[in-house]
Amino acid sequence: MVMFLKQGKSKEEIVKSEVETYETVRNILSLVEKNGDKAVRKLSANLDNWSPNSFRLSLEQIDEIIKSIPEQTIQDIQFAQAQVRRFAEVQKASVKDVEVETLPGVILGHKNIPVNSVGCYIPGGRYPMVASAHMSILTAKVAGVKRVIACTPPIKGEIPAATVCAMALAGADEIYILGGVQAMAAMAFGTETIKPVDMLVGPGNAYVAEAKRQLFGRVGIDLLAGLTEVLVIADKTADPEMVACDILAQAKHGPTSPGVLITTSEELAMATLKEIDRQLESLPTADVAGMAWEDNGVIILVDSIEEAVVQADKLAFEHVEVLTRDPDYFLENLSNYGALFLGPETNVAYGDKVIGTNHTLPTKGAARYTGGLWVGKFLKTCTYQRCTPEASAYIGEYAARLCAIENFMGHREQALLRVRRYGKATV
Repeated sequence: MVMFLKQGKSKEEIVKSEVETYETVRNILSLVEKNGDKAVRKLSANLDNWSPNSFRLSLEQIDEIIKSIPEQTIQDIQFAQAQVRRFAEVQKASVKDVEVETLPGVILGHKNIPVNSVGCYIPGGRYPMVASAHMSILTAKVAGVKRVIACTPPIKGEIPAATVCAMALAGADEIYILGGVQAMAAMAFGTETIKPVDMLVGPGNAYVAEAKRQLFGRVGIDLLAGLTEVLVIADKTADPEMVACDILAQAKHGPTSPGVLITTSEELAMATLKEIDRQLESLPTADVAGMAWEDNGVIILVDSIEEAVVQADKLAFEHVEVLTRDPDYFLENLSNYGALFLGPETNVAYGDKVIGTNHTLPTKGAARYTGGLWVGKFLKTCTYQRCTPEASAYIGEYAARLCAIENFMGHREQALLRVRRYGKATV
């Protein structure tokens, strides 16, 4: 049995908003591709009230900004980056080049080659996402990317000092104070002053996510990481205050951010509804979080933890917190999620900011087919092969017959040439 105790906006309303976003992004991308820096400057001035002599910060500017940051803030950033680096290095160590002799004289292998250049987007606006610098720039550097550039928007016409500090400490080779779709376009297409990159990574609002989607193919992307999503799976052992707090913490990201509770306890569901109302009375971000909960909050009542797994996998949400008697059951049985937070002792904020896992995660159902950002996203697994003369003649006979089945006669001749050159043909 599945019962919806609260539902959000209809699919029709969501689709209408997505169409409007698509058109806006398409127009901005077209302007930047055609007009380069001129378009970037005009868009930045209009949208962010920002038109400096140069969008790129000089080394002197970066040094001055870092000197302005309180020592405790620098230490906290360095602590977080140490955790992200440590886990990323462990992940990198798990990625191995391979080489194997599959038949006598037939050598196959693959190498994991870093992407040459990456553009990282570090969101700003109401919430300057300092942590995104660690997650994208630092992870790319651990992967071995040679050129890592990064863009972050100004905040009310000012340079976001703590974000720039984190970008520099993470190892960015170029830092630009530039935001939104125009930043994504400039990094992807290149302009007179910005060399293009091979790949775009990082989270952002709906427009940034749509820009990545439209630019995919022209450049690589990590994944579609749009507005945040949170799912809490809870049973009667959960604390309603904690459930409400953890949903509202993510709902503040934007008025379209969905928050969902799946629970086996109707009593907990009702208590959570009351607790959300209570917390919204004093929450500093209640204006956004309240709207997000009203429009996109969902409570699903299920009759078993098995059904909770089914419903959670259908949602395939970015963040999934498990507040149940046996959290490990969900670790063993869930298959669609961006990041999993097991038990009341951990939470999304830890993953977002400091614990060491990456916070750039799949949204809008993408967790059905991809995980989040990690060093492997910056690596191209490229195969190679070699043969001895004897092996080439042996394989060539099979290849020639198989090519003939498909009418690929040019391919067949490639194979037969090797058979004639290196062995006695039997075809």
